[in-house]
Amino acid sequence: MSLVQAPRLETERLILRGPEKRDAEPVMAFLLDQARAAGFGASPNRGEAWRWFCLNVGHWHWHGYGYFTIEDKTTGQAAGISGIWNPESWPEPELGWVVFDGFEGKGVAFEAAQRARRYAYEDLGFTTLTSNIVPSNERSKALAARLGARYERTYFNENMGEDELWRHPGPEALA
Repeated sequence: MSLVQAPRLETERLILRGPEKRDAEPVMAFLLDQARAAGFGASPNRGEAWRWFCLNVGHWHWHGYGYFTIEDKTTGQAAGISGIWNPESWPEPELGWVVFDGFEGKGVAFEAAQRARRYAYEDLGFTTLTSNIVPSNERSKALAARLGARYERTYFNENMGEDELWRHPGPEALA
């Protein structure tokens, strides 16, 4: 059962749905992997990883949107998270994505991010989105570019340090 009132979005291979209690373990495993989660904000221990999972649940309640769990339609496994993130201190709403171990290189992040962006534009009425990317995260920058986003500026993110802001094309450019 979902912990939030999130819509269920589908693509050809994926389901984007609200976080459920069963998603806590895969999310925490990702956050505790210091190398894999470095560009996202790795957690130093299980308690901090659990708090981040609950932060996402709270984000949904506060904003009415947040990170969806990406579920693989074939296996039912949690494959990652993607959605709109806008906590206190963020410059503006961000389209974000993370793919869990074993799901990289399969187009999961691209497919999920495209669907989450469409949801933000068509259902939430957003007119612009950004992605905040740690400068060393070349894979995320390549995905942002593949999604049509363009580097706009570098800024200081109080949570992540130096961050690059990438601007996505607006809804009119994607129609």
